[in-house]
Amino acid sequence: MTKIKFGTDGWRAIIAKDYTVDNVARVSQATAEWLNQNFDNPSVVIGHDCRFGGALFVETAIKVFVHRGIKVYTTDKGFVSTPMISLATRVLGASLGVVITASHNPPSYNGYKLKGRFGGPLSPEEVDEIESIIPSENELNLEMISLEKAKTDGLLHLADFEQLYIDQVERVFDLDLIKNAKFGWAYDAMYGAGQNVMQRILPNIAFLHCEANPSFYGQAPEPIHKNLIEFSNLLANNDNLHCGLATDGDADRIGLYNSTGEFVDSHHIILLTIHYLVKYKGLTGKVVTGFSSTPRIKKMCAHYGLEHVEVPIGFKYISGLMADESQDVLLGGEESGGIALKTHIPERDGIWMGLTIWEFMAKTGKSLEELIEEVYEIVGKFAFERSDLHITDSIKNTIIDKCKRKEFNLFGKYKVERIEDLDGYKYTFDENRWLMIRPSGTEPVLRTYAEAPTLAEVRIILESCRLTIGA
Repeated sequence: MTKIKFGTDGWRAIIAKDYTVDNVARVSQATAEWLNQNFDNPSVVIGHDCRFGGALFVETAIKVFVHRGIKVYTTDKGFVSTPMISLATRVLGASLGVVITASHNPPSYNGYKLKGRFGGPLSPEEVDEIESIIPSENELNLEMISLEKAKTDGLLHLADFEQLYIDQVERVFDLDLIKNAKFGWAYDAMYGAGQNVMQRILPNIAFLHCEANPSFYGQAPEPIHKNLIEFSNLLANNDNLHCGLATDGDADRIGLYNSTGEFVDSHHIILLTIHYLVKYKGLTGKVVTGFSSTPRIKKMCAHYGLEHVEVPIGFKYISGLMADESQDVLLGGEESGGIALKTHIPERDGIWMGLTIWEFMAKTGKSLEELIEEVYEIVGKFAFERSDLHITDSIKNTIIDKCKRKEFNLFGKYKVERIEDLDGYKYTFDENRWLMIRPSGTEPVLRTYAEAPTLAEVRIILESCRLTIGA
């Protein structure tokens, strides 16, 4: 029996090792049982991204659901993004959304994400309930379950998730303003699920890696700078391009570049978006961010009189607050590129965030660099970087044990003034410098994060950390 464990954002495993038809069927059986326990006449929205075997694994899950009498909505138009499934779940009034995706993980992985009826990640408590009833083995004969019969019986329905998403975009954004702006736009799909919809929304911009390739040419589709060098060079070497958007494998995370090919991290994107929504659009509400986000967000919130809430890492903690309309959350975001706005659904959406930044530029006529300077006038200039350390579990566990015992008080020349441990270990040196250490919840990786006034100093802090912890 393979023990199936959901991480910070779904179950993920290596295809053909632990991610198999039988194990997808096991997870689906538990999901079906939970649905039947908690809903009258339950229904599911399900789709897959560009990864290997997506259609096969969706078919597997559908067979389990219809066998248990659950109505299923799916699409016959190929891959979709995670935000499309979340939106469709809410629009169609389904009980649950399921996305077969491993998001930004390496191409050898696939995964299984669960979405609540409100249009965002299912709550941790409900995910735990499903995980606790996963059977030890798959006892269903899937070949005996007919999808044609399910259609005849009214249990299987086709829907156009992509069109539902485009309708939502057209309702909220001034696409003509973006299309006719003086700026040139570029988009890198990273061979992921955002490619088709972006080519429909903005067909005349510059595109990169917008063809389906389940191997992602061997590159994990995570929109961080080291994975986007070709895209960075495209921006740097083309005077007609002023801002570049990249999204991950299932298009729920954002990567952003300015006109010189410089990467703009999520902290800056969150600050830019708060500035735009409050100052330029007159919106208000709480701001909810993950533990690894910059404290400059708190400073921006204080400037605009907004309440700021910090939560553990994992967008499910943010979406829970966003789904509660009484909380009135303006923005929820995390360092890893997942950001959601009250103008949409309580779900990360890289394309939505990119369009928000492009609309900001088009409406003001200001470059991304000029808008970032506006942000710096409020919160001060800063730089941030994350370094992922690929080390053995033994070394990783030893380091985390030392963090728990508060053994690290000095990293090179940087003396620790304060330690916080909401989710991981954040070491504050002064009001402008901090370091964080946290094990990944979805990969065999130890993540280290740092912020300082300059990128050069950020890298000094990260190297001091690596040497101090012995990684």
